Amino acid sequence: MSLIPSIFDMWDPFKGFPISSNLANVPSSARETSAFANARIDWKETPEAHIFKADLPGLKKEEVKVEVEEGKVLQISGERSKEQEEKNDQWHRVERSSGKFLRRFRLPENAKMDQVKASMENGVLTVTVPKEEVKKPEVKAIEISG
Repeated sequence: MSLIPSIFDMWDPFKGFPISSNLANVPSSARETSAFANARIDWKETPEAHIFKADLPGLKKEEVKVEVEEGKVLQISGERSKEQEEKNDQWHRVERSSGKFLRRFRLPENAKMDQVKASMENGVLTVTVPKEEVKKPEVKAIEISG
């Protein structure tokens, strides 16, 4: 597993930027949305396919969208609804995030975008993008005269 991000992942110029001091001025609804905004997704490549796995506990498949765009871009998005609050409820701690998330990945040229498959089991979304077979270039030996 590589710790170096792939060049195909969409660049986020604000990822890791310290904003905690500014959160006091942000409305709570915006903080809740941003808490879930960066769903963590693993991307591995096998000889046959690119495989994406996202942990989305508590979400149903109807709450998640997987789309392919022109330019070989895979987009995974969804929304976790905020839990309904009753008037007499007293919350002691709220740590689970809610809100929308969206991740985009630019796929390499060998991705078969028309054969993308997605499945969801036990809160884990798996997206499989098959790869075209790489044709090895023909090598022709050249005779050296002289």
